[in-house]
Amino acid sequence: EIQLQKMRSPRIPNNIRIVFKAKGDHGSFVQIITVEEAKRRQSVGSFYEEEAEDLQPVLTDPSVLLEGFHIEKLTQHLPARTQGYAWRLMYSTAVHGTSLRTLYRSLAVVDTPVLLVVKDMDNQIFGALASHPFRLSDHCFGTGETFLYTFNPQFKIFRWSGENSYFIKGDRDSLELGGGSGHFGLWLDADLYHGRSKPCSTFNNETLSKKEDFIVQDLEVWTFA
Repeated sequence: EIQLQKMRSPRIPNNIRIVFKAKGDHGSFVQIITVEEAKRRQSVGSFYEEEAEDLQPVLTDPSVLLEGFHIEKLTQHLPARTQGYAWRLMYSTAVHGTSLRTLYRSLAVVDTPVLLVVKDMDNQIFGALASHPFRLSDHCFGTGETFLYTFNPQFKIFRWSGENSYFIKGDRDSLELGGGSGHFGLWLDADLYHGRSKPCSTFNNETLSKKEDFIVQDLEVWTFA
């Protein structure tokens, strides 16, 4: 275990994995281990089981939406190419206001998958992992890495069904994830205020929010770098 002071988070070599332990007798600390060591610990099982439950990725910025158990659940299902990188907050309605145009602009230089986190007025957390950053597009884009998730009322993820490839569509007046038969798995308007979630064939998902139509309370977009 290595005690580290605050510092900029550089790009991490592929064979290194950085994990954050949120609690301990001497406060928070960062532990640096190799990918091989991480796999070995997983194979050992119970000896590291309690420790593994406390390990979380480094967040370079505070989140007003994600708590430890959200991060723990999501981390287990992120694409392999995001592992070993810090989570960086690229857009937040609490910081940048409510504008889809600003969201697109914030992600213009990003080339990693992005994690969308939504909290609605019913205090439900849900969203999507998108294989590519959100941008204006004439056609749907993305890959089967994309998935939807919800914590309403318990954590579930909805992966690509293979039925169509309507992963991501960025318009000036809306952002859409998943589709089929006129239904979007997750839809947000240009003001990132009104949203809608319905079952769609792309992900064979359930409605992510309590109600199909919802009002956004806060929204965050995270990258991995």
